[in-house]
Amino acid sequence: MPNVLFQGRIIVIDTLPDAEKAVKALSSENILGIDTETRPSFKKGVHYNVSLLQISTSDTCFLFRLNRIGMPASVISLLENSEIKKIGLSLHDDYQALTKRKRFTPQAFLDLQKYVADFGIEEKSLQKIFAIIFGQRISKSQQLTNWDADVLTDKQKLYAATDAWACLSIYNHLQQ
Repeated sequence: MPNVLFQGRIIVIDTLPDAEKAVKALSSENILGIDTETRPSFKKGVHYNVSLLQISTSDTCFLFRLNRIGMPASVISLLENSEIKKIGLSLHDDYQALTKRKRFTPQAFLDLQKYVADFGIEEKSLQKIFAIIFGQRISKSQQLTNWDADVLTDKQKLYAATDAWACLSIYNHLQQ
């Protein structure tokens, strides 16, 4: 299958003022794709906080560097906004990771793993669900990279944006 990558704008958010601007832009949307990335640990008993929160529209993905800005009140208000549907995969894990940074009450989240079952799709991974629906492959080659790095590589940014955008794309396609 051919590889697919997010083709829109990717905006890295690593300051509080930029987070405010990004949330303001995202707040005008009805539906968003969402995902997180955490620095992998290769040692038993060593765990890291979530590093990155990706929130995507159909043409723009914001990468919130939580390892730099923490969980700003603006981001929490977006995650708690019941008027904006947030689409993700394996959201329970993302909730847990995000609430370790700061407690919040998730609102209007839809987990694709449960949602796709209504369409006869039994697969649970984003890669497989996307392949079934679109006949394209999402690469996972950047998954185990250092998400706490001082500077994210272009490949990391593209990988992260693709995951959040893919969640939104799957949902929108199934809605039609």
